[in-house]
Amino acid sequence: MAAKTKIFLLILIGVLLYLPLLQTQLNFFDPIPLKGAIAEVKKPVFKLSTWFAGEFSDSSENYLNNHFGFRESFIRLNNEMLFRFFNKAKAKDVIIGKEGYLFEKNYIKAFNGDDFKGYDSLQLMVNKLKFIQDTLKKLNKDLLIVLAAGKGTYFSEYFPEKYAGKESDQTNYKVLKTLLNESQINNIDFNDYFLKIKHTAKYPLYPQYGIHWSSYSMCLAADSIISYIEKLRNIHIPHLKWDSISIEQPKESDYDIGDGMNLMHRLKSYDMAYPKVYFENDIGKTKPSVLVISDSYYWGMFNLGISENAFRDSHFWYYNYEVYPDSYKSPLIASAVNLKDEIRKRDVIIIMATEANLSKFGWGFIDRAYETFSKEYEYSVRNPEFMRKVNSLIEYIRTDKKWLEDIKLKADKNGVSLDSMLFLDATWQIKNVGR
Repeated sequence: MAAKTKIFLLILIGVLLYLPLLQTQLNFFDPIPLKGAIAEVKKPVFKLSTWFAGEFSDSSENYLNNHFGFRESFIRLNNEMLFRFFNKAKAKDVIIGKEGYLFEKNYIKAFNGDDFKGYDSLQLMVNKLKFIQDTLKKLNKDLLIVLAAGKGTYFSEYFPEKYAGKESDQTNYKVLKTLLNESQINNIDFNDYFLKIKHTAKYPLYPQYGIHWSSYSMCLAADSIISYIEKLRNIHIPHLKWDSISIEQPKESDYDIGDGMNLMHRLKSYDMAYPKVYFENDIGKTKPSVLVISDSYYWGMFNLGISENAFRDSHFWYYNYEVYPDSYKSPLIASAVNLKDEIRKRDVIIIMATEANLSKFGWGFIDRAYETFSKEYEYSVRNPEFMRKVNSLIEYIRTDKKWLEDIKLKADKNGVSLDSMLFLDATWQIKNVGR
């Protein structure tokens, strides 16, 4: 009997050892793909040059390490054990808080002021925003700043002890909201609003295992943005409505950190609300053209169809980089778009970010918009278009003997080089004559 047991165990061990190899070759089970930012490792192509250089073997080893049988299941098992037994998260920058609440580290840093840009830097940015808002108003356009809610502020009581008790008044969010209000810049502060209704809201505003606001609170935020724009422009916009709400365990964006943890089993949490959304009929309503520059907090609204049903001909510049919906057909980046033309097409410009992204707020859009409409920048050496005109005029002057001779005399009289005088004269001509 003992001998049979040993034989059985040996066979079982052999089967277990060979199963991954069989799965690699035959793929008889369809693995559940891992979630999150997973870098694809492609199978290397054999070449004599890479073989003799030793690169082929390294590439092959890397490929096999990322494609062996049941790899996804082994990773999930490892992550599950680390989470259950050691309270550790095998996901980039994920922090496990009290009662299992999941955070991304940058939200905790933002709440504690560890990423504070400094008062002067924020004041300069607000000054530019004020200039942009005033300039847009002259063009019958409006600027709206949206401070999206942040999980760090909303659930700070669930921070792990290591990060608890470090709340600061010197945070990007607190200083920025004060400066925006002092400068009378149009803004909606969902961070503050959600805290005020945290204990009275009918359904959860933030999920336990997600990083974004809940599907329900995102719908509330979207409708609030529509209402704010209506007042700004004295128009009536089709609102989003819902006639029923599904109560379920967290899913999709309400479980995005949980998905990124890649565990064996889904984590149990409190139920979340999922409104069945539709938009009002647009008959007799005005749909403004809107440009939104935002982080991922706008994706939920965008996917609801707000750009087509409440707005019209609208663009979403994701992190001021990818342009949507255009990038669905062919990649288009914001820097390739003529900003002045883009703004002239729109009625409203929205810049939105959660607290974790306020240290990079606008992602370069604010500076670019300021420079686009600022006279100071128009004639600056930092303006490529201005420098193109200057250099073109200098080249022309060099072909005009009389003009060039006059500039040589000016250079001698002022004790500067010919090149310097050419630049000064060309600059003056463009500024004052417009040549």
